[in-house]
Amino acid sequence: MTSKQQATSRKIDGKKYSLALFAALMVLMTACTPKNAVAEGSKTFSAEHLAAGKTIFENSCARCHALPNPTAHSAQDWVGIMNWMAPKAKLTEEQHSLVYDYVVSVKK
Repeated sequence: MTSKQQATSRKIDGKKYSLALFAALMVLMTACTPKNAVAEGSKTFSAEHLAAGKTIFENSCARCHALPNPTAHSAQDWVGIMNWMAPKAKLTEEQHSLVYDYVVSVKK
């Protein structure tokens, strides 16, 4: 093998190594990222818990836009919506959970 071929081979090996390292890093990052909760059908909440969520939903969300119909989205959709909107509404983690629990409890 010529020196030029050896240099090309090292470049390819380096790229393969970098790609493998990147892939391993992405898997590690994904595995260590906290997962968002998805509503479980068997969960039940007190009337007070849901009322608190409804109040926060109505007061916080209506400050900026019309209130969305809770039944217009699935529980999984609400995870993304809440993760996007809760920081904009400056909700605490507890408020975030209360609102999420309320919107997914509303039945069609």
